[in-house]
Amino acid sequence: MPIPNRLHIPARDLARRLLLATTIASPFAVPAALSAQAAPLLLQDPAIKRAMDVMPTLQQWTLAQQVSICEIPAPPFKEQARAEEFKRRMQSFGYADTRIDAEGNVIASLGKGDGPTVMIAGHLDTVFPEGTDVKTTRTGDKIAGPGIGDDCRGVAVVLTLAKVLKEQNITPRGRLLLVGNVGEEGPGNLRGVRHLLTKEFSGQVNYFISVDGAGGGAITSRAVGSHRYTVSFEGPGGHSYGAFGMTNPMHAMGRAIAKIADIKTPTTPRTTFNVGIVRGGTSVNTITPLAQMDVDMRSEDAASLADIDQKIRAAIAAGVAEEIARWPNSRAPVTVKYDTIGIRPTGGQSDDAPIVKTAWAAVEAIGWVPATLASSTDANLPIAMGIPAITINGGGRSTGAHGTQESYTELPDSFKGPQLALLIVTALTGLAK
Repeated sequence: MPIPNRLHIPARDLARRLLLATTIASPFAVPAALSAQAAPLLLQDPAIKRAMDVMPTLQQWTLAQQVSICEIPAPPFKEQARAEEFKRRMQSFGYADTRIDAEGNVIASLGKGDGPTVMIAGHLDTVFPEGTDVKTTRTGDKIAGPGIGDDCRGVAVVLTLAKVLKEQNITPRGRLLLVGNVGEEGPGNLRGVRHLLTKEFSGQVNYFISVDGAGGGAITSRAVGSHRYTVSFEGPGGHSYGAFGMTNPMHAMGRAIAKIADIKTPTTPRTTFNVGIVRGGTSVNTITPLAQMDVDMRSEDAASLADIDQKIRAAIAAGVAEEIARWPNSRAPVTVKYDTIGIRPTGGQSDDAPIVKTAWAAVEAIGWVPATLASSTDANLPIAMGIPAITINGGGRSTGAHGTQESYTELPDSFKGPQLALLIVTALTGLAK
């Protein structure tokens, strides 16, 4: 899910940007990564005009898709039920070739294939474990439910885009891949897009767009990388009274956490860390043989991420050494093991990158205020691979992401989320004539 980092709003003239977006020559004749210009928005095309006009009338339909898909559980690694329903809906729109790949991603395609290949995706998975009550509740324009914004909104935008493209007989000149992907959230470690970009469509995707969550004109163009570990502190354990004086894995972990908390990080590039989960112990009167903590660290700069990783490992080693030194007569060792939860790569693109300029012009064209930022999304992987990629918002407003009280508020202009997706993908693929 998108976690905003730094917001960047260059001073740009609206009229100049809109003119640029509608007059620049198409980049389709050269590889997407080599294009130096934005793709032109197709605002004057009759089919695009019709599609733009119909999307406000579908606002409640889009919301209904969002709510109904959200009430199908999709815990990490168990997204199948939601994937099957996404596939069924895509087929009902006329995408007969819709399929589910070996990793669980749902894929449909549209277009002649005479131009760039563009992939647009909303992620099907949530952070919530199996058994979570995913029933939504509505109060006025506000809907509450786990995952209602992140990323049921993005999935609903992809469904709306797919429906309108078929109904308005819009055929991309290139190839458009419409995807409901799995494995975006933490435990998934981007497994869905990793499979798509390294196996299913390796070397074939020219542009990647993720629709992740609600919101307006912010464009995620830079990737906040992350390292996440489960760190295990292990020892023989014993009775809290009878074995007192033995080194204690839980105490070693506590010392390590205290040292981690004192680490200083740069504000530019923004670099963060967190001990998010601690676990262990069998009873109050047992020196536990196992204590564990889950650690998260993030930065949009690879060197800073590597540096904080090294400092945290040093803090953990120092905490263990202090625990051993505290009990010099103990022969019980404390060992440390690292298990990787997830590694997300860093990377970025200039505001002058063609995909960013195209998205910027599209945001302005629908009347939202554009900005670029860094975040952690499915776009991390393609950005790190050198594939032009962004993450956009789906309209509306959401709060409380990753909490069971997550909510989404429908706004009068929520329909602009699907409009934005339409303008960007058709600009990048072009239209068949």
